[in-house]
Formats: sequence, C-alpha cells, structure tokens
Amino acid sequence: MIMTTSQMWITIAVVAAGTVFTRFLPYIAFPEGRKIPPFVQYLGKVLGPAVFGLLVVYCLRSSDLLAPRFGIPEIAGVGVTGAVFVTTKQMMIAMAAGTAVYMILVQAVF
Repeated sequence: MIMTTSQMWITIAVVAAGTVFTRFLPYIAFPEGRKIPPFVQYLGKVLGPAVFGLLVVYCLRSSDLLAPRFGIPEIAGVGVTGAVFVTTKQMMIAMAAGTAVYMILVQAVF
C-alpha cells in the first residue's frame, strides 16, 4: 500500500515530534537545580559499556573459529578496538579503527 502525500507529511510530523520530545524529556524531567536520582546516575554509568559489550557479542555471534582463516580478522578487529579504546578513551574512534582493520583483512588479505 502506498501512502498519500498527506499521510507522508503526517508521518514525518509525528516522527519529528517524537524525536523532539525524546530530546527534551531529560530537561523536563530533571530541570537544572534538581538532584538526579541515583538510579538514573547508575544507568548513565553502566549503559554505555553494556551496549558496547552487547555490540561485541552481536558482531561475533556468527563467527566460525573453525573456518580456514581461524577467526583472525575478528580477533584482530576486537583487539584493535580494545587497544584504541584503552589508549584514547574514544568509543567511536575505537569502533571505526576496529571496523577498518576487520574490513581490510576480510577484503584484502583473507
């Protein structure tokens, strides 16, 4: 089924409103001067590493360590990601470096 033009605009407006609402919700729920609850502070500390760990598991879930290349690109990618993160403390740079190493090994070496 194809959406009409008005349905498309309504969909865009609803998605934009939802995005704006979720961006401003923390400022509404926790205005300046109000103490942030300890549970929310805890979530702020643990969700980043938890998502990063989940991403590692998701990316390696179908790796076959018994394949002819023995998982070398995967292990090298994870190693580079970890090493770059430990040295720079920048998660995005670490993920980009690990992905680059993995893709170079998969495309050019193995």
